[in-house]
Amino acid sequence: MIRKASAALAALMLAAGCTTIDPVTGEREPNRAANGAIIGAIVGAAAGTLAGGDDRRNAMIGAGVGALAGYGIGAYMDRVHQNLRERLAGTGVGVERVSQSQIRLIFPADLTFDFNRDSVKSQFVGTLRDTGNVLRDYEQTTVDVIGHADAIGPDDYNLDLSARRARNVAAVLQSGGVASYRLLEEGRGERQPIASNATDDGRARNRRVEVFISAFQG
Repeated sequence: MIRKASAALAALMLAAGCTTIDPVTGEREPNRAANGAIIGAIVGAAAGTLAGGDDRRNAMIGAGVGALAGYGIGAYMDRVHQNLRERLAGTGVGVERVSQSQIRLIFPADLTFDFNRDSVKSQFVGTLRDTGNVLRDYEQTTVDVIGHADAIGPDDYNLDLSARRARNVAAVLQSGGVASYRLLEEGRGERQPIASNATDDGRARNRRVEVFISAFQG
């Protein structure tokens, strides 16, 4: 998961910059209400993490994110799915409804990364940020970013490359507004192919990053 300490520091810096102009003196003063809300969310998320068990779940509860339940799950995820389909239409990103409570996005590596590189292509950063903008508004979801590789090259190298790609995709999603405590990233290397590694087309399909958006349930 993207480092919680870094996220907390960034949020504290944001809080330090929240100011208002005094209408009488014209001087800039701290916006105590905004700062208190930001710092409260940080403290709550940190407390949830320290409680043990599922760190991400505890952090979300600590940050005041309510869990979905019953019939509300399907309706909520319907809205997420529709908005993602609209925002990502024509980008080459696959949007799949896996179940009532989960959506999968597939980012082909050739579209997202240069060959053998882990940094997101500059022309694709905007698409990822747009994805983050959508997910930002649906805080009652978790976001798992999973990197995959083809079977060419050493296993250890492919595992590391897939992990770095997942981490960088998660970082761009976070820059688009997805809270760090909702994110988890993982590299799985060549362990989960979706096509044959014996052909160029199959290997291209296996080189991918998948993002699973799941309802946060009670």
